[in-house]
Parts: sequence; structure tokens; C-alpha cells
Amino acid sequence: MEILQDPVFLSRLQFAVTAMFHILWPLTTVGLSLILVIFEALWLKTGDIDNYRHARFWGKLFLLNFSVGVISGLPMEFEFGTNWSSFAMMAGEFFGNILGFEGAMAFMLEAGFLGIMLFGWQRVPPVIHLLASCMVALGASLSAFWILVANSWMQTPAGIHLENNRVVVDNYFEAIFNKDMPWGVLHMWFACLATSLFVIGGLSAWYVLHRRNTDFFLKSFKLAVLGVIFVVPIQLSLGHGSGHEVFVTQPAKGAAIEAHWTTNQAGEGAAWNLLAWPNQTAQKNVWAIAIPNGLSVLMTGDPHGQIQGLSSFPKANQPPAIALIFYSFRIMVVIGVAFFGLMVWTSVAWLKGQLSSVAIGNRRWLLRAWIAAIPLGYLASECGWIVREVGRQPWVIYGLLRTRDAASTLPASVVAVSLAAFIVIYSILLISFLFFAARIIRKGPDLTLLPPSRSIT
Repeated sequence: MEILQDPVFLSRLQFAVTAMFHILWPLTTVGLSLILVIFEALWLKTGDIDNYRHARFWGKLFLLNFSVGVISGLPMEFEFGTNWSSFAMMAGEFFGNILGFEGAMAFMLEAGFLGIMLFGWQRVPPVIHLLASCMVALGASLSAFWILVANSWMQTPAGIHLENNRVVVDNYFEAIFNKDMPWGVLHMWFACLATSLFVIGGLSAWYVLHRRNTDFFLKSFKLAVLGVIFVVPIQLSLGHGSGHEVFVTQPAKGAAIEAHWTTNQAGEGAAWNLLAWPNQTAQKNVWAIAIPNGLSVLMTGDPHGQIQGLSSFPKANQPPAIALIFYSFRIMVVIGVAFFGLMVWTSVAWLKGQLSSVAIGNRRWLLRAWIAAIPLGYLASECGWIVREVGRQPWVIYGLLRTRDAASTLPASVVAVSLAAFIVIYSILLISFLFFAARIIRKGPDLTLLPPSRSIT
């Protein structure tokens, strides 16, 4: 195929493969690190030995997850120099500094305290150990913050001007706190929390369903439920706010998300397409199931609010793969609604007293639903990144630098070889992770593990 001989396409595909694989691990590194802090703090406050054992058990999965995340993330930074050198030369003054902040402030903080958190239980006072756990959690969240700052700036560049085709920063505050940054950072951070909570809740439900250490895992299950009650409504609200902001800052992306082709006339509302099949060549939908005026109401609050259609943009400035963007967004939304429904279902069961160790065995479908929810947070996040990144095309820096102009001049064969190598290596990493994670889960927690004295000095 001719497209497979295009080095720019292959470079884009390579970065997509590495990015979509890497994003799997920060999702739980950020969230799980915070949950470990909660378990450890609860142990210090209450003296409940189960909280200590939870921290030790889930800490094993955290270490495994963190390791794969580091290994898979490092090559991405090198790709900016190897495959996207024109972008690196143009945007390096800001983008390079932000990645440097992430390495110096976040990764070094996280890595520096990780050894104490994992191996210092009997070697340092408990309060110092809790401090180390807090620093690891802070480092993980800071890492997500700086990476999203860099990406948000690519979505809505600010605080800069171009000089000799290079970015010169006029105001770092404006560049960092660009229009997309609050939505991008918060939406991603809460996605990490939600994914981690459903992973812990789902794995705890698996143990309870199989009657393994029921009382022990009911504690982590209930903690996950409490977290979900707080996180999921906020995440849904952030998702709606993010979508609203897209229509303001990146209207072509917004129109692509909704497969909205024609700008509605004054006095007419824009329909909201629930399902459709977009045809970009014809600049219309082949078919659609739509709610009249729905998109206008959602985005403007006015049944006749005007929404700019995709066909009002030159084809060269329209995002590609409209169907991919359209359905990725809908998968993400459906998963969010499913999470909310599972939250409500579980909350009602808890209020009825059905989450006790005696009654939980009769709620097998509820437990199965939590187990089925384990991969959904990952899927929703991947779909969200597809919408975010494919929707930004054909721009690397929105409105300033096109993707084709950002790529390095490389032979297609060279990129194809490196792409194949990444696929093989990442497949091995994924298989290895699943193998060792399954072994940790099968073995379960060590309920004979004794904690150090909470008063050692």
C-alpha cells in the first residue's frame, strides 16, 4: 500500500503505538499511588493491620506498573528528536523545558522516594515512610501535570511568538496555563483516579466472588466504592466542560466529534447525532440517528444556538478519520455513563446492607459487573486520547505547525523497522506484565505479615 511507504504516516503510527501503550501505565501509577497513601495513613491512624497488609499487597502491583511505565515512556521523548526533529527545533524553547520540568520535578521525586516506600518498612520510622509514599504520589501527579501542560499547549498555544520560525516564550505563565490546560490536566487526573479505583474494586470483587479473604477484600472494595462516588460525577462534569471548551478553541475538532457538517442557519438548531456514518469525501453523513436541536442545547444552552459545521473549514484543515473520532468519543461517553450506573447500583446495595461479609455472596451479578469494569477505564482513556490527538490534526501545534511539516526527513524503511521493533518489544512487555500481575493476584496477600511498630524511632 502506498500509505505504508509514507515516512510521515509511519512516524505518526509509531508515535501512536508508543503513546497508546505507555498511557496504560500512568493511569494506574497516579491513582494507585494515592490509594497506597490512604491505606498507609489509615493504618497509622487506626492501627488496623489489614490496612498495612493492603498497602503491602497493592504496592506490588504498583511497582510492576511503575516499572513498565518507565520502560515504555522513555522512548517517546527520544522520538521527538528522531522522528519529529522539525517540531523539536521549532518548539524546543517551551516544549523541551516542560519535559525537563517533568523529569527534574516529577520523575526524580518519584524515583528518589520509591526505594524508601517499597523497601523501607522496617528501616525508617512509619511517619517517614508515609512521607516517602506521599512524595511518590506527588511525583506521579506532577508527572501527569507537566505532560498534560505540554500537550495542552500544543492544543491551544499561548504566551509565545514566532521568530525565524522558532517559538520564543513571551510569558511562561500564559503558556503553561493556556486555555486547554485546566480541562486537560483535571480530566486526565480524574481519569487516572477512576481507572485505578475500578481496577482495585474489580480485583477485590474477584476475590470476594471466589470467597478468598472476603473480609479483607471487602475493605478495599468499599474504599473503591467511596472513591468512585466522589470521582465519577466530577469526571463526567469535567468531560462535558472539556467538550464545551473544544467547540470554542478547536471548532473543527468539535464538529468532527459530533459529525456535524453544515453550520445551522439562524433560527434553526443543530441536531445532535447519537449515531451516524460520516462520509468525509461527500462532506455529509450517509445516515444518522439524531436528536433535533440537541447539539445546540448541549453546547450553547440555546435550542437555536449556532454550531459551526465541518464543511465550513477547508478540507486541508479538517481532522482525518471522522468516524474514528466520532465513535471513540461515544465509546468514552458510554463507559462514563456505565461507571455512573455501577456507582449508583453499588451505593443502593450498600445502603440496603448488602455489602456485608454475610450478604455480599448473594450479589454475584454486582461483583461480576465490577470485574467486567476493570478494563473499561483503560478503554475510555485510550478513546479519549484518540479524540484529543486525531481531532487536533492536521496540526501538531494547533494553527501554527502542520504535522507533515513537523516530521524528520527519514526513509520509510527506517521508520518501518523501528515501528516493527517497538511493536515486538511492547508486546513482550505487555505479556510479561500480565504474567507477573496474574502471579501476584493468584498468590494474593500475605495475611501473616506483621507491621513494624508504629512508634519506632
